[in-house]
Amino acid sequence: MEAHKSLSSNDGPSHRQLTPIRVVRGLLCLLVLLLTAFMMLVCCSPFTAIVIRIFSIHYSRKATSFCFGAWLALWPFLFEKINKTKVVFSGESVPDRERVLLIANHRTEVDWMYLWDLALRKGSLGYIKYVLKSSLMKLPVFGWSFHILDFISVERKWEVDASKMRQMLSTFTDPRDPMWLAVFPEGTDYTEQKCMRSQKYAAEKGLPVLKNVLLPKTRGFHACLDTLRSSLDAVYDVTIGYRHRCPTLMDNVYGVDPSEVHIHIRRIPLNKIPTSEDETAAWLMNTFELKDHLLSDFKAKGHFPCQGTEGDLPTVKCLVNVVVVISLTSLGVFLLFFSGWFKAYVTLACACLSTVTYFNIRPSPVKDIVMEMFCRSNQSCE
Repeated sequence: MEAHKSLSSNDGPSHRQLTPIRVVRGLLCLLVLLLTAFMMLVCCSPFTAIVIRIFSIHYSRKATSFCFGAWLALWPFLFEKINKTKVVFSGESVPDRERVLLIANHRTEVDWMYLWDLALRKGSLGYIKYVLKSSLMKLPVFGWSFHILDFISVERKWEVDASKMRQMLSTFTDPRDPMWLAVFPEGTDYTEQKCMRSQKYAAEKGLPVLKNVLLPKTRGFHACLDTLRSSLDAVYDVTIGYRHRCPTLMDNVYGVDPSEVHIHIRRIPLNKIPTSEDETAAWLMNTFELKDHLLSDFKAKGHFPCQGTEGDLPTVKCLVNVVVVISLTSLGVFLLFFSGWFKAYVTLACACLSTVTYFNIRPSPVKDIVMEMFCRSNQSCE
């Protein structure tokens, strides 16, 4: 029982002691991450996500993914190279650069960050998108990046979210665009209190009583699958487990936890997943029941089956990326202090990013606007 608790609880001792050196190093890393994010946003996104988008959504997304993929790669470098967190992949080895819908359990607030470690290895880091609660879109700087990267915000009320979600999903159907759309069907991170409420509801409704995950919400998953099915290569069923303690964001920043992150991957062809909403809901419920059993085994054994499906991150390539991003950021900071025109540009870029994020503005290509006006004109003439 004690072993089970140590693998799944936030109450146990940290893997590494929080020392003054770790605090200083962690805060310095966080400052670098925030500063590089800000500079990448103000320098790149007005061009990649607004100007280029006026001409082509496809090339806008390619340019945005290239720029922000370089910044996102700083996080796996922090986790694996600086903090020395061991990331262990197991299950199936999946191909590079597929268009996928990814479903994962939501154990803690940083699960979504560790999906970056997998996406980086598969050449899809800049193309990963998330369905996330709308309040996160209001975060300074990070809210801008969520908008620029086309994350889907939801209120977690299906009556409000259904039409907006499908409209946004319809813009992801171009098979030329690489894409990883990550969904956490539980809708919130796991806690013991939430688990007890979920179990009580499951018992009342005759659903599986799960111990390590919450009951999944099925309608959002079905909407994603139904809208994107014709343009997807597969669904990835990802299960995340932590040894010996679930980390918080600041645990990651300071490098005190986690000691090991285990990520189990199951690749599911689209023809193995039913199409009707009721059958899809039953399939997802069964998938989370399998996750529950997998996590129970993980608690008992300390690992998932079939380990070693992915190698380590290449250190030299990661270092080159870090040096390039920090060098460009340093140049931007220098210009911000010593160039009047650059200060003016940054001010305008901040105002632009704040506006498009607040009002949820995503420009349509000029050719699409012209075509729509032409079609309307023809219809009115008839």
